This record gives sequence, structure tokens and C-alpha cells, in this order.
Amino acid sequence: MKQYTNTGNKDTRSGFGAGLLEAGRKNPDIVAMAADLESSLKMDSFAKEFPDRFIQCGIAEANMIGTASGLAIGGKTVFAGSFAEFVTGRVYDQIRQSVAYGNANVKVCASHAGITLGEDGATHQTMEDIALMRALPGMTVINPCDFNQTKAATIAAAEYKGPVYLRFGRPAVPNFTPEDCKFEIGKAIVMNSGTDVSIFATGHLVWEALQACRTLEEEGISAEVIDIATIKPLDSEAVIASVSRTGAAVCAEEHNTAGGLGELICMTVATMHPVPVELISGGDRFGQSGTPSELMAAYGLDAAHIVEAVHRALARK
Repeated sequence: MKQYTNTGNKDTRSGFGAGLLEAGRKNPDIVAMAADLESSLKMDSFAKEFPDRFIQCGIAEANMIGTASGLAIGGKTVFAGSFAEFVTGRVYDQIRQSVAYGNANVKVCASHAGITLGEDGATHQTMEDIALMRALPGMTVINPCDFNQTKAATIAAAEYKGPVYLRFGRPAVPNFTPEDCKFEIGKAIVMNSGTDVSIFATGHLVWEALQACRTLEEEGISAEVIDIATIKPLDSEAVIASVSRTGAAVCAEEHNTAGGLGELICMTVATMHPVPVELISGGDRFGQSGTPSELMAAYGLDAAHIVEAVHRALARK
């Protein structure tokens, strides 16, 4: 198994902040906007260095998205950020009508996504946001796994022309991908090659999938781990190539089953190369208050549950 080293736990929202600042230094047409949460989204460094290119919108996400669309029509590349629940569910109509429908060059930036938001509880957690954004025609959906990848994905989003949903989180998580790796939108990343089962993971679950892979290797099971950082457009060629080799799959995500990556993997596999697929997801539930680690364990979103899902998938081969 290929070895990945945790170089130190970092929050992915800080990766976004670092990427936004670097992209802003390269491109003077980048504008950043926040709904009273620039510190929480780590946009404050950009705001300090480029005060004339930062707009504080207050707690008015709908107005922020509308303004972002107008700036994009005027030629700007706009990063509009808030908590994932507020910048998707609260303003879905504005994103649909003003951003997606017009193919506006707006990057919808969502921090504090999933249940790893933690103690703030169900009202602030969202496990439905990927489903909402996936459903919008033309919307690119990116869910990176660590600080380095989030930074690289933010820079790639800045260079991409069109609407992007960029999802990241609050807790400090292992940072293990290469610091200098260029992010390619729409490309899956094979983290470990294997022959017995494919494990497709996204976001915080990539590290858990790698830990599961190590346990499975000790059991004599060869697992292929693939990081699906871009959920839409899905790298279907990489998915089919993997399941063609292994004949079974597990999909792991910090999102509910409906509308998530697992559902998309199942659809892709069923129509192109049917194999047994097991899902690790939040099921059909809202979040609740607790520490990130407590909630991930309670919802079955960890390495141990991935290992169990692999055993189920293999039993169905």
C-alpha cells in the first residue's frame, strides 16, 4: 500500500483562504464576498490585502448571490462565501436563477459543511448541499479532502470559467496530499491501486478510506482507493476502469444518501459496468450536536465502517 503521511492537522477552510489569497494576487479581476463570516471562512487575509476587492454583505446571502452574479456579468471572477447551509439551502433560488441559469462566473464557497461542523447542531449542519448543487445544470461541484487539496482546488476554480460549488469544513483534519500538486477539475485521483475492491471517497472520508485500506491490507484484501474531489463532472472513466479491475465497490461521503456521490456512483456503475456497491453515508437524517469525531462515529462515517462495508461488498461478488 502506498503510504501517506499526515503532515499536521489543518482545517480545509484555511486551505480555501490560502488559495483565495494566492489566486487574488495572480488575477486582479477576482472579487470576494462574505455574508458576515469572512473570518470563519478565512477570507480575512484577502480582505486585508485587497480591501477594494472585498465586499462585506452582512447576513443577506440572497443579496450577496445576486450581487455576485451582477459582478460576474461585468467581467469579474467572484467568490461568494458563507456556511454551507446558508449559501445553498437559504438562497437556492438565487443560485439557480442568477448563477446557474446564466452560467455566471461565480464560485459559491461553502464552509462548515456536513456534520463535522459539530456542536452547532442540525440547523447549521447540512447533509443535503451536494444534492442541491448537483441538480443544477452546468454547476461544477468540488469537495476536496485536506488543506493542500482545498488550496489547489480554490486556485483551479479561479481559473475555471463558469459556476462552481466549492465545499470545505471547519475541523482540523489530516493534511496528507502533496503540497505542490495541481488540481484538475473533473479528474479522479487514484490514491492506492488495488485488485479486490474499489473505495470511492470524497472530502473528509478520503483519509478514513486510506486508514481502512491499511486495515484491509492486513486482512489480505487489496483495496483501490480513489479520491473523488470533483463530484460533478464525475470522472466516470476512472470509476469504470477501477470497478472493471476489482469487481466490487464502496462509496464513502459526509453527506446524506439522496443526491450524494454514492447515488451517482451507483447510477454510473449500473449503466456501464454493474458490480456490487455498498454505501457509507449519513443515510436519511439531519445532523445533531456533538464533537466532529463523535458525530462521524455515530453516523458510521469512519474507517471501521468502511472496512465493514468492504466485507459486505466482497460477499456479494
